[in-house]
Amino acid sequence: MSTIKLPGLVDMHVHLRDPGQTEKEDFYTGTSAALAGGFTTVFDMPNNKLPITTSERLEEKKEDAKKKIVCDVGFYFGSLGENIDEFKKIKNKVYGLKLYLNQTTGGYIIDEIALKKIYDNWPNDSLILLHSEENIIDRVMNEVRRTGKRSHFCHLSSKAELVAVIQAKKDNLPVTCGVCPHHLFLTEKDVSLLGAFGRMKPELKSEKDRQFLWKNLKYVDVIESDHAPHTLDEKNSDHPPHGVPGLETTLPLLLKAADEKKLSIDRIIELCYTNQAHILGLRQDKNTYIEVDMMEYIIRGKDLKTKCGWTPFEGWKVKGRVKRVVLRGKKVYEDGKVLVKPGFGKVL
Repeated sequence: MSTIKLPGLVDMHVHLRDPGQTEKEDFYTGTSAALAGGFTTVFDMPNNKLPITTSERLEEKKEDAKKKIVCDVGFYFGSLGENIDEFKKIKNKVYGLKLYLNQTTGGYIIDEIALKKIYDNWPNDSLILLHSEENIIDRVMNEVRRTGKRSHFCHLSSKAELVAVIQAKKDNLPVTCGVCPHHLFLTEKDVSLLGAFGRMKPELKSEKDRQFLWKNLKYVDVIESDHAPHTLDEKNSDHPPHGVPGLETTLPLLLKAADEKKLSIDRIIELCYTNQAHILGLRQDKNTYIEVDMMEYIIRGKDLKTKCGWTPFEGWKVKGRVKRVVLRGKKVYEDGKVLVKPGFGKVL
């Protein structure tokens, strides 16, 4: 059985649900899932039950995380355009500002007037991350063009969205983009089998869209899991929420694709480490790495570290199980076990 060594991976888009919805996930279970998936650094979104839109809420969240995390975690700030005065207080305490321009978990959504106001006031040297699907992406591009502020388009899912970003890159706008594994490996047809367990935002798209993402992967900067766990009871309810877990399935799915010659190991490193570190300004640590057994195995929800205990990739045969994780020279995970106590991870 061969083993490969990779740098500790980075996921710039996760929802750890803590504080406020720890029945879904918490800082300890979420960062344990990250280690099991080969991620030593993750970045948590601000759409908590009480959105992270004030400096006080941000500090409370960070203090809570310090007691629980087992990998390194950075945070983003949120805005509806009503908290402009907070920007100066937190600009050096977060890695960016996340804006939601389409309906998603929590109903945290901004309008065009707020978008312009936010772009005018967010610090020039800090990143803006966007949930902006194809019906609104051109409107956001206008703000990027007008202000020249660095903007990252999260979880592109369709041909139209990626086409817009490709054109922006050709126009030399300061944009980057990410794609999620579920949009690379699943389509809208899978929803008929998966039901609520295949529902997320953005929704799964057509096979044509999926193929376009793969064929134009050279324009994609990062793979982001958009890890968004919900409980089994919630997903089985009459009004199931959108979102799927992804921290533990991202790497094996990509390694399976590499085995099928769809991309190289070096490209996986770019998508899951190098480019993410560059976008977020992370220092690279040679003493942080993972070792992966290149074995075939079947994904089972019951084997995952995430508290939700399920996956849309149940029963999939993949290749590459994380054997060992070393963080800043310390062995933190091995053979399915987290080896450090809650609080070992750093709040970035």
